[in-house]
Amino acid sequence: MHEVRERILARADEIAAEAEANDELGRLTDTTAEVLRSSGVIRMLQPVEHGGYEADPVEFFRTVRDIGVRSASAGWVAGVVGVHAFEIAQMDALVQKEIWSEDPDTWIASPYAPIGRAVPVEGGYQFSGRWPFSSGTDHCQWIVLGGMIVGDDGKPLPNGVRHFVLPRSDYEIQHDSWDVVGLRGTGSKDVLIEGAFVPAHRVLDPVAMEDGGLADQVGRGDSPLYRMPFHPMFTAGITTATVAMAQGALAAFVDAMRGRVTARGVKTANDPHQLAVLGRAIADIEASEVQLFADIERMWEQAQRGERFTPEQRLLVRRNQVRITRRAIDAVDELFLHAGGAVLRRGNPMQRFWRDIRAAANHASNVADPIYQAYGLNMFDKPTPPSVLY
Repeated sequence: MHEVRERILARADEIAAEAEANDELGRLTDTTAEVLRSSGVIRMLQPVEHGGYEADPVEFFRTVRDIGVRSASAGWVAGVVGVHAFEIAQMDALVQKEIWSEDPDTWIASPYAPIGRAVPVEGGYQFSGRWPFSSGTDHCQWIVLGGMIVGDDGKPLPNGVRHFVLPRSDYEIQHDSWDVVGLRGTGSKDVLIEGAFVPAHRVLDPVAMEDGGLADQVGRGDSPLYRMPFHPMFTAGITTATVAMAQGALAAFVDAMRGRVTARGVKTANDPHQLAVLGRAIADIEASEVQLFADIERMWEQAQRGERFTPEQRLLVRRNQVRITRRAIDAVDELFLHAGGAVLRRGNPMQRFWRDIRAAANHASNVADPIYQAYGLNMFDKPTPPSVLY
């Protein structure tokens, strides 16, 4: 077991104890952030020369799972923010130095939706936009944002999607933008940029990371971690956090069953129907977790062999990921429906996990139909929409 994971498990009770406070605050509490920061989870995919671990990604995602079982919002932020170091490690060495030279524990936010518009200027781009859903952003000092390069007419250029990296001084967090019913503690607020200059060395074409080949180009070919495909790595953070919520909801349901008596005077622990519901849910949630980590392990073995990732291989992982989350969400829905009226009370942890996993279902990475359709098209040798692979 990785030392970071050991530290997380040693402080698991603290993570769980802060879950409700995260929701009330609308972001991770300083205590939760301190636990994550001091454990090193956000540095697990960070280069060794910048204070990171360059850890086995399977261990990283298992650590995210262990966090999310206790606090959905903390697991979500750990998964999302933790993957950003994986991308920055494949960018210009100057960017890495700017971010980590003074503080290796510097966190990096996102989102990647190509909302921004970048006007080419001497030495870089003039960049503007407003992005929703910047998870964990209050605790981050840098950000990676999706945008499109535009021509003289202001229209996006073909193949002009890029990732732009900016320091905290160049963007504003819209603190009144996060009022939601689920994943409240993630603090996934809007960020605003009005005409910030982004030098060219802080701009990356994300397509270059997709097959694992960028590692060779930037001098990281000797590290199998950076041969992993970017898109399935980022979405694995979302999938892992979602499965963790299901595990948390399951644990809360079991705890409630131990002492609950139905209106008919039957102990739920002896009720055949309740036990059948529980058995189905356990099987589905455990199946989701097995498939999730099997895919990560398979990709990791391939990266260690130095092999590139084909579109078909990446699409297979994405097909599995959306099915994994759907299976886990459905299991939690059934548990929630059979948990009794007490589950509606705000102090009941199960209602929080149910709200959180329902919010997770709306993340773009968990939207299933486009992935299934693309997989079907690929089976019949038809063009795959690029949007599902990049």
